[in-house]
Amino acid sequence: MSIKLIADSGSTKTDWCLINGKKKIRAKTQGLSPFFLSSLQIQEIVKKELMPKLKKNSPDEIYFYGTGCSNIENINIIKDALKKIFPKARIKVDHDLIGAAKALCGNEKGIACILGTGSNSCYFNGKKIIKNSPGLGYVLGDEGSGTYLGKKVLQYYLYNTFEPDLIERFNSKYKTTVSEILDKVYKQPLPNRYLAGFVSFLVENRGHFMIENIIEDGLNDFFFNHIYKYRESWSLPINFVGSVAFGFKDVLKNLCDSYELELGKVYKDPMEGLIKFHK
Repeated sequence: MSIKLIADSGSTKTDWCLINGKKKIRAKTQGLSPFFLSSLQIQEIVKKELMPKLKKNSPDEIYFYGTGCSNIENINIIKDALKKIFPKARIKVDHDLIGAAKALCGNEKGIACILGTGSNSCYFNGKKIIKNSPGLGYVLGDEGSGTYLGKKVLQYYLYNTFEPDLIERFNSKYKTTVSEILDKVYKQPLPNRYLAGFVSFLVENRGHFMIENIIEDGLNDFFFNHIYKYRESWSLPINFVGSVAFGFKDVLKNLCDSYELELGKVYKDPMEGLIKFHK
């Protein structure tokens, strides 16, 4: 029986599961986005953060689903890094949206959506992605994502739109300055992760009308710009995966009801679904 290693990688973190018969080893490393990391940097992260946890188990097959792995250049960055570490393994690298679709829909038709640090969506026919609303990244798109919502939090804070009690809570929690925020966003690496980190402020202040407005408006932008564009949305369940989707699934339910759509599965991460699919 072959030993399988499955990876689900977003911009912030990568979930790993090694399957050896009935034994499973779960592990986490930082996100491995080929948009931000070179093949050499990815090798170093895998060696340092993953290898010690595998306890000398060497996979025969690797299924890597990652953000940014939709073009051949980015796929090769990941594949080259993994090949250096696991030279004997058969390696399949695919987009994280394919991973989400397999985890959420299995072999059935459905709409599969990712709402994590970034966002994406597709119509999956049970075998492959047939339609994909353009994923434009955190500068031009990523509606409904952690980055998108975090950006809204900072706009409300920096424009002094928040009510005084929220301004006070923000200052107490983050103890930052305008110049530090702008430096992190425009000059430091991985600004998308930095922006997504402010979602915790939304989670901690649920119930305040301004917080609820940010969440609902951000997720509604995702529905309007993406889900609403799929004709299949009106006849198939709308499935979600990701920390933002899982954390705000009550808002997703309300939006589905208002758009007269059927809410399907909502997973925090796709790993359990991927394990089931590949077994």
